[in-house]
Amino acid sequence: MQLTGIHHLTAVTGNAPANHAFYTQTLGLRLVKKTVNQDDVSAYHLFYADGRGSPGTDITFFDWPVEREQRGTHSITRTGMRVSGADTLAWWKQRFQDLGVTHSDIVERDGRLILDFEDFEGQRLSLIDDSGHEEASHPWERSPVPAEHQIRGLGPITISVPELDYMELVLTKIMGMTRVRDYATPGNEETHTYVYQMGHGGAAAELHVSVEPNLPIAQPGAGGVHHVAFRIPDADYQAWA
Repeated sequence: MQLTGIHHLTAVTGNAPANHAFYTQTLGLRLVKKTVNQDDVSAYHLFYADGRGSPGTDITFFDWPVEREQRGTHSITRTGMRVSGADTLAWWKQRFQDLGVTHSDIVERDGRLILDFEDFEGQRLSLIDDSGHEEASHPWERSPVPAEHQIRGLGPITISVPELDYMELVLTKIMGMTRVRDYATPGNEETHTYVYQMGHGGAAAELHVSVEPNLPIAQPGAGGVHHVAFRIPDADYQAWA
């Protein structure tokens, strides 16, 4: 009964057409499905992924007419997207400059090269050089991004909590993750971010937990994240139920 990694992440947008343009044309992901929110059929549910719609590559969005998220703790704060190599990060940095996408410099964080950026609603995203732990790549042949630079999948995902004890109990005792290391939280270096590993590890199978007791509680909205889901082998469904 073992989690094997990230399955998908679902966020919130207040502008479905602009969202579609950013994730397909700027980021080069494939729109693999457009449906409705099963709990609110007035809202679209948009699914973006690699060329095959592989598990672990899906970032999806609920389309709700809401205000921007108010950032804070008790929330998912950053979504990692895996790419291959330092040259690819440099290619993306130039692309973001050319297209006017908000982004940082390329930095090393937790032993990996990372390029932080945001979409048009402030959704916090990162491109991660995960060339040491790559899963199979399935490029989309119609993407505006060259195959060698395309986003390969999700991970790691970063969440914020005000204290660690109860979260660690859930992650380790109930969900079977293992705490493997920690590092200073970017932008809040007086606090730490703890890395929890699933399965064989690597960026596609990590949850990063930032402990930030001085932040307000986040208020959901556009540019925020609704949930993250984890992968399990098919045979494990009964065990988790």
